[in-house]
Amino acid sequence: MLPDFTKRDFTLGGLTAALALGALLAGCATKPVAPLPSADEPPPAPRELRAAWVSTVANIDWPSRPNLNSAQQQAEAVAILDRAKALNLNAIVLQVRPSADAIYASKIEPWSEYLAGSQGKAPQPWYDPLKFWVAQAHARGIELHAWFNPYRARMDAARSQTAPNHITNTNPAVVKRYGKFLWMDPGEPAAAKQTMDVILDVVRRYDIDAVHIDDYFYPYPIDAAPEVAGNAAALDGRGVKAQLEFPDDPAWQRYLAGGGTLDRASWRRDNVNRLIEAMYKGIHAEKSWVRFGISPFGIGRPDRRPQGIVGFSQYDQLYADAELWLEKGWVDYFAPQLYWPIGPRGQAYPTLLDYWIAQNPKGRHIWPGLFTSRIGAPSRDYQPQEIVQQVAVTRSRPLSTGHIHFSMVALMQNRKGIADQLRSTSYTGPALVPASPWMGSERPGTPQVSAARRAKSVDLKLKAGSANALYAIWSRYNGEWRFAVAPASRVDWSIPDDARLGPADAVVVSAVDRLGNEGQRVRVWPKP
Repeated sequence: MLPDFTKRDFTLGGLTAALALGALLAGCATKPVAPLPSADEPPPAPRELRAAWVSTVANIDWPSRPNLNSAQQQAEAVAILDRAKALNLNAIVLQVRPSADAIYASKIEPWSEYLAGSQGKAPQPWYDPLKFWVAQAHARGIELHAWFNPYRARMDAARSQTAPNHITNTNPAVVKRYGKFLWMDPGEPAAAKQTMDVILDVVRRYDIDAVHIDDYFYPYPIDAAPEVAGNAAALDGRGVKAQLEFPDDPAWQRYLAGGGTLDRASWRRDNVNRLIEAMYKGIHAEKSWVRFGISPFGIGRPDRRPQGIVGFSQYDQLYADAELWLEKGWVDYFAPQLYWPIGPRGQAYPTLLDYWIAQNPKGRHIWPGLFTSRIGAPSRDYQPQEIVQQVAVTRSRPLSTGHIHFSMVALMQNRKGIADQLRSTSYTGPALVPASPWMGSERPGTPQVSAARRAKSVDLKLKAGSANALYAIWSRYNGEWRFAVAPASRVDWSIPDDARLGPADAVVVSAVDRLGNEGQRVRVWPKP
């Protein structure tokens, strides 16, 4: 995941099929629960992942700057979650490991400098930020996905010295300098073990809903020159003639000495593939309900691309065989970073989305990443309508059931009114995260619910059944069903009278589990 505006467009190419955006916006923009006049039963619950990334690296999203005290950090986290709830988002993807460090209490890696200003220094007064985020998200009925950078060890832009327990000090042989980065070598088993240990430690100790990794496998290539600017040069088409070779020769030579037969590029891809497979299996072995998601670069391998699509090859440069991961089913959701506009360009959003949908034989979730932070960028900025239309395009594909905004700062700042537009046109009501039936399909237990008529509302008393994570609540007003979501921790819920239609004449409640499975629906009002 590249911070803010460093991802650039590539050489422009062919024209994709024209899109009838007006029809899409009219027919797909909001996905509301359709009114069913005189219907006795509520419709299916609306389903769509609506998420945003929260970057901690370089204090992009949270905390807004280092050295905030714990109360200030917590207040900012609550503000983000409150905004997410107000926008009817249902998941936050929080960066918990920016550079082989931690924004949570860890015995494996040091505290991140983006919290208290120095690597290894805990927030003051002490608290565990990840535990706080999980609790606050779940209290609002929002999922918390823990986002890990799998290999980045350090950036030269870091402001503090590395802590004694940072991998650059504890195992420097597996860390290699690449331009302005220190990088854990994917060919070194100890580096892969470090990442696995970190991720499984979080899965065991925190009540997260998913593990999420980004697009950093082998590093983005940079120019072989004395002065390098990081990976942005590769992304806007520069630096392709003379690239700095990643210094993994010790691991490569050991592989050859051990009888390895792959060429070097295939060996690098195999190093990454083995870690991806191990993550998928290891996470599910620890907790069967925790999903595993990957957010790779958005363009597929060159030999499979649709006509007209051009640009950077993660297959050849990052050694990321993303198509294989979908083919093998090593992910529960796949969030390709489709950080380009809809229009007739060499990276047209609809064409790329259709490509990834077609690479998905196991039927995993396809939830593309949207470059919402490009709104208001210094150059090549988006207008808010671009993002609104991308949401509509995504919804027009039944096999793509959600999306993730990069990043939350654009929604917090409401750049050019994007948050207002999404709330009024795209997210007019709440939605459940789509279910993951390959992980389990057993229905949760039935909650106990009682209802009582008050002066201006129907008030519910809620008691969760087995495996309840959320309540799905429908209320009917003059034949029109409305939908709400409440966390299973809620004991009370009020359904207010409508100023125009009067009181609700029917209320139905069901439970939803951690995998999105819905249980039996219970009519609680009028009383049976």
